[in-house]
Amino acid sequence: MLDGQERPTAVPSRPARRRFAQRVGAAAALAAAAGLGAAAGARERPFEPVTDAMLQNPDPADWLSWRRTLDGWGYSPLDQIDRENVDQLQLVWASRLGGGDSQAAPLVHDGVMFVPSPRNGVQAVDAATGDYLWGYPQRPRVPDMRTRTIAIYGDKIYLATSDAHIVALDARTGAVAWDRTVADAAVGYRYTSGPIVANGLIVAGMTGCHNYKDDVCFVSAHDPETGEQVWRTSTVARPGEPGGDTWGDLPLTRRAGVDVWIPGSYDPGTNLTYWSTSQAKPWARALRKTDGDALYSNSVLALDPATGELRWYFQFVPGETHDYDDVFESVLIDHRGRKSLFKMGKNGILWELDRATGAFVAAHDLGYQNVLDVDPATGEVTYRPGMIPVDGGEYDFCPDWEGVRNWPASAYHPGTQLLYIPIHPTCGRGVFTEAEDVEGNWIPHGSRVHPDSGEHAGHLVAMDIDTGEVRWRHSTATRPAAAALTTGGGLVVSADADRHLFIHDAETGEVLFRTRLAGSVRGFPMTYAVDGRQYLAAPAGGGRTNAVYVFALPERALAAP
Repeated sequence: MLDGQERPTAVPSRPARRRFAQRVGAAAALAAAAGLGAAAGARERPFEPVTDAMLQNPDPADWLSWRRTLDGWGYSPLDQIDRENVDQLQLVWASRLGGGDSQAAPLVHDGVMFVPSPRNGVQAVDAATGDYLWGYPQRPRVPDMRTRTIAIYGDKIYLATSDAHIVALDARTGAVAWDRTVADAAVGYRYTSGPIVANGLIVAGMTGCHNYKDDVCFVSAHDPETGEQVWRTSTVARPGEPGGDTWGDLPLTRRAGVDVWIPGSYDPGTNLTYWSTSQAKPWARALRKTDGDALYSNSVLALDPATGELRWYFQFVPGETHDYDDVFESVLIDHRGRKSLFKMGKNGILWELDRATGAFVAAHDLGYQNVLDVDPATGEVTYRPGMIPVDGGEYDFCPDWEGVRNWPASAYHPGTQLLYIPIHPTCGRGVFTEAEDVEGNWIPHGSRVHPDSGEHAGHLVAMDIDTGEVRWRHSTATRPAAAALTTGGGLVVSADADRHLFIHDAETGEVLFRTRLAGSVRGFPMTYAVDGRQYLAAPAGGGRTNAVYVFALPERALAAP
């Protein structure tokens, strides 16, 4: 949401036509889960095309973007499941996904769930029953086969693949509408997350720039009907271009990294789309052979969605040297009369920027990092003495290369004005040394839990976006491997790696519901409604146990006065 007003909280009644499910046999469902293709007999069904207006203000029953709304909130206004009845939740269906590294973010529209699966598969199921509708088969094995997110627009599902293609699928049948090669997978290019839709264009961020090549990573926009590229904006300042001198005299082939491996956000009010970048590579300055800022690494880029023009950028950590990505979700919140952008990277610092201009507003440190300082007035970052590694040096540092937090996304609740962030505070030790693989900047001596984290490897922290105060935390023995979710019922959903799913009171953090699944929740929990009934979906897995588990209140509870 971008207008600062809370959306309606009622669960709408859906016309029966929106349950356009076609039941198929168990054999077809198993075939799709294994990545073997669409079910025989799939046919076109009634379908309401998704418009820009729908994406910018979704029906409360739908979940149309990876964080539901293009502002990155991870919030649903649905309130049928609330503090008083959440303890009655029951599992109503589950659907198996293909094998591999699953970090799925499902979408729901008109009573149909579209789920990305490892190795670039997609399947569509009836969101109320789990009945299989169609499947797009997993692709041949290439490196880094995860598929986190997909997009929906018009009558198509958009998938970005591990071999650097964008594929458009007919949302009714799963048939391929077009398949566009965006970059050369043979030199390392790949997608690990999907696109978003910004003002009518399919916009995606490229990764796979850890090795040297005669080009760089980029964000690109594509025509939704053909896949034709409309614009491409490099994430590295090239030699001779503005900012190019921040890489010293390095040639383009030595300007590696600055990948875009998490989707962006879009604000129709500013008409800007916000994309964040990872660190330069090699990670350590000494191995990059330059002390410069290395633009536009560790930055958020505000791009014109029509042209790709860079309107402004903010670099969180110039010349970063510990593998601390700032690539994660940008959360767009109207706060204290400002149009703000909030972001937290691996170092556990919550940044607030003016999203219209990129001006620094504030930075709040969770207190787990010992590498750098931030000037509270200007946002200028300086490294603490002795914390810039040199070749061959051995260092203790907090956090380690996995960060205080990682890709599991935060979620915002407009009622509490808190940001709920899954974290896993760590420390590490490493020897920074030359290596042929440019990602191998140090020889790790092991990761350990941060001493201030006690016996708990993971936490969900509820952070005040104004002061940085942690209002409450839920601590677990294992790390989180799933995004947070907030709802109009006053709830926050979290998970740990020990297969627990938790639902908390958003105000107090009290655990109101917990259950244990066959695999760890890995991905992006979400909630939606079909025919007036609210459901909660949690993707889980770990190799062969990947599935989506869906919960709802028992029908007797819904019928109660």
